[in-house]
Amino acid sequence: MKFILGKKLGMSQVFSEDGRAVPVTVIEAGPCVVTQVRTQEKDGYDAIQIGLGVKKKVSKPLEGHFKELEKFRWVREFRISVESEKGKKEEKQGGKDLKRGDKIDVSVFEEGEKVKVSGISKGKGFQGVVKRHGFHGGPASHGQKHTLRAPGSIGSAFPEKVFKGMKMAGRMGSERVSTKNLRVVKIDPENNLIAVGGAVPGNRGSLIEIRSVE
Repeated sequence: MKFILGKKLGMSQVFSEDGRAVPVTVIEAGPCVVTQVRTQEKDGYDAIQIGLGVKKKVSKPLEGHFKELEKFRWVREFRISVESEKGKKEEKQGGKDLKRGDKIDVSVFEEGEKVKVSGISKGKGFQGVVKRHGFHGGPASHGQKHTLRAPGSIGSAFPEKVFKGMKMAGRMGSERVSTKNLRVVKIDPENNLIAVGGAVPGNRGSLIEIRSVE
């Protein structure tokens, strides 16, 4: 399984070989540093923990965790499937073994490869049912008064309560969103840039997780 952390820069477009304009999201990905390798024997599961970005000050526990490494702004873990070869377990990423202090860059991915992109969606604050859930609202004529975007009835007299999960107005956005099967359109290893086809969740400058589709 391939994976990397990146920072969303914004959207652009590139032209394909047949002259079509392809909308892409440009992500500054890596280089990430492996901060910890978790194993089944010690931690109960197999995972690789990587860090991205530089931070001036971190808490004392993190300072000890990052000993002999940089102080990272973002740290994330990726579960991995460990291959067993002659009874020896190996952690692999892009065909190479990983250990603490190793670096991961965009060269682990290939153009045309399908990836899964995860991030925190844009926060939209408190919104009504029309924007939050796609309600059509009431008719704009025939005696309508102040209820064009109203939610309408939320239930009968019995059992005299609002059921859990009822679609109503409320806080919207700022949720973890994953978009699957996006295509890697362009890779620029020199500038640590990767262009992914289509839109990805998050604001400019927000953390983006990219992993290969198994």
